[in-house]
Amino acid sequence: MRRKAALVLLALAVFFAALSPLLRWYAFPRLAKIPANQYQDMVLEAKGATVLDASMKARKVSKVTIVQTLKGNVEASEAIERTAHRDVVVWDGLSYAQGPDGKMISKIPERYIFDAHSQEPVHATGEMVDGDPVRRRGIEFKWPFLTEKRDYQYFDAQTRTTSPIHYKGTRNFRGVGVYYFEQTVPWTQVRFPKIMPVAGITPESVAKTGTTIWYTTVRRFWVEPLTGAPVYGEEIHKEELRGGTLLGGRGKVTAFAGHVKMREDYIEHTVALVKSNRTLVLLMTSYLPWGFLVLGVVLLSLSLWLEARGRRPADPAPARDSEPEPVTA
Repeated sequence: MRRKAALVLLALAVFFAALSPLLRWYAFPRLAKIPANQYQDMVLEAKGATVLDASMKARKVSKVTIVQTLKGNVEASEAIERTAHRDVVVWDGLSYAQGPDGKMISKIPERYIFDAHSQEPVHATGEMVDGDPVRRRGIEFKWPFLTEKRDYQYFDAQTRTTSPIHYKGTRNFRGVGVYYFEQTVPWTQVRFPKIMPVAGITPESVAKTGTTIWYTTVRRFWVEPLTGAPVYGEEIHKEELRGGTLLGGRGKVTAFAGHVKMREDYIEHTVALVKSNRTLVLLMTSYLPWGFLVLGVVLLSLSLWLEARGRRPADPAPARDSEPEPVTA
């Protein structure tokens, strides 16, 4: 019986020892993915921002509010998966900025198509920014699972270009260990948005005046490395109109300038959500693999112990005291 039990324990030890690396290096990369139907929104604010009014003058306002939404398009992702032969996520995004009076300042739609596991962009029909077809390189919105301490290529929707976003060190953000990344986009001429804030003015009519729009930003993210999700982000964002007859002889005028930050209630919600998802990733990458490995070692030790007990010879029976022989004369 001991030998049978030892064999069973040995088989279980081999099973759990083999399951440990399989779970970490085979199952996790295939199971960890962004759901195709995910919906998320975020509210950011730029307090004391400078904006351009209808009279083409820069003025300071109490606050500019920016609402960013990302909505998973399941139908579009399934259509792309049939030809791409991999799990694909399609996010239809919208960045909507408004002033303190509730009037629209800008409205920029996006379609971002990426691999559900690696977050690498997938190029397909429909990939766009503000109605213009684009071909992204690098990440946008989210870092890969198990983010590394290195620079990444990050896509900037304003310039439609990709440049490095630099790893700047490990920090603690509200009890969560994060990697801090920063990217500076230098002054670059960009396109006017398709939807202008002033009725009757179009990008084409502004272009005829010879006026151009330029943009620069310092982009900062605090990224939880296991999930690859930013727990906080901000931008020091500036836009200028330059040259042309629209400015009435002025060389340039500020169109927007502000320090854009996440609103406090969205910071709290994001941190709580990331902490919850972080536990699931830890379960797949650390807790279960190490637990199975330790369990395999324990079962192997028990198996060897039982086998040794089964091979030990039985103790010899104690010798009987011989009865005294009768004495004969």
